[in-house]
Amino acid sequence: MNNQKSVSLVLGSGGARGYAHIGVIKELIKNGYKIKSISGSSIGALIGGLYAAGKLDEYEEWILNFDIFDVLKLVDFSFSTNGMIKADKVFKKIEGMIGDIKIEDLPISFTATATDIINRKEVWLQKGSLKDAIRASISIPTVFTPIKINKRELFDGGILNPLPLIPTISEFTDLIIAVDLNSSINIKKEHQYLFEKQEKSIKENITNFFQKNIKKKESLGYFEIINKSIETMQEVISRHQLASHQPDIMINISNKACEFYDFHKAKELIEYGSIITKETLKNKD
Repeated sequence: MNNQKSVSLVLGSGGARGYAHIGVIKELIKNGYKIKSISGSSIGALIGGLYAAGKLDEYEEWILNFDIFDVLKLVDFSFSTNGMIKADKVFKKIEGMIGDIKIEDLPISFTATATDIINRKEVWLQKGSLKDAIRASISIPTVFTPIKINKRELFDGGILNPLPLIPTISEFTDLIIAVDLNSSINIKKEHQYLFEKQEKSIKENITNFFQKNIKKKESLGYFEIINKSIETMQEVISRHQLASHQPDIMINISNKACEFYDFHKAKELIEYGSIITKETLKNKD
């Protein structure tokens, strides 16, 4: 392997599994790859934007201390017709990390994808406010309220493009590396320990109790229906995109690693992303 290879990195959408992107980025840097371009959709735009702004370590430190109660405290319900959650609390924290930096002032090329539902168009955000671009890209319809940019209400980039390969094709880099968070592959037996750790803290025991009882429900709840619908849609779209545009290196994160909304599992998912990347690169040698 040539340790000096430059990379255009494609970070896909997939909710909490996006934490695996952090492990992917850390492993690529550890192996000497130079990330010169990032194209991200939804959580991929968030992680990619934070990395491009030099704030990924700060973000990682923050999320590693999350438990399920911390996640719930960050949820601010709006009950508006546009979405149930404003996400203002989360974005106030993220905005404090990245400030008012513009995409064109970042040290690397960056694209966040969003969706203009009214005009049924995919939108590439490649200039202007980084925080606004990220906010638009993660706005899941009916869940998060959208953001208006240039008089258009923009929603989650994963609606039309969960794995935005096209923005990277014109970049002058040696490799395109894509990270698919919606792969239907099973988690290998040797990796299952990551998601079977039994924590003894009171908070973790309470978390396990609630999760166990939720799973016993015979019918799907509102968020579970949205979750399953989004994941099914994104898996199918990603499959079609990969049939026509193949990256040089494909890093597949199993969609069974966690539920879309398991944002309290950062440690396990970051480690999983790192392990999968290490194995993928080793197989490419």
